[in-house]
Amino acid sequence: MAESTLPAQPGAPVTRALPAFESKIVAPGELAGRLADVARPLVFTNGCFDIVHRGHVTLLAQARVLGAALLVAVNSDASVKRLGKGDDRPVNCLLDRLAVIAALESVTLVTWFDEDTPLQRILECRPEVLVKGGDWPVEKIVGNREVSAGGGRVVSLPFIHQTSTTALLEKIRRL
Repeated sequence: MAESTLPAQPGAPVTRALPAFESKIVAPGELAGRLADVARPLVFTNGCFDIVHRGHVTLLAQARVLGAALLVAVNSDASVKRLGKGDDRPVNCLLDRLAVIAALESVTLVTWFDEDTPLQRILECRPEVLVKGGDWPVEKIVGNREVSAGGGRVVSLPFIHQTSTTALLEKIRRL
């Protein structure tokens, strides 16, 4: 468990252990080394995960059962902005979004990408299973050709819960 110095009161440093889930957060440059110890088959999925909701956690739990480990790649703040989801997005910064995803039981490791798509992470980790939500037809999922060509499978999981961060934010704004 990592340690951090957090003041109990101003001017008084104390050492506190960080939560164990923080160790699931892996910088892109360290991903290959960490994946060497991860069970296969590896499932990969990605997203913004700006305000995590029931739809997100359900998808991640469903994805996890498709293999022995689940790697989640999260869009960086700049990548989210380029998606055109709104000037105020992301609501939560990358480090907060990574921590929330890492805290989920279904997630083995979490990393991020700054590009417009996660293709580079997919090529680096070579998952046996690539997963996206039901709003993505298999043929449009980034990495579909590469994973399929390597003998893997690509899955578009139907939504069980019709929730979205965008809809949630619109509801909050109307209040």
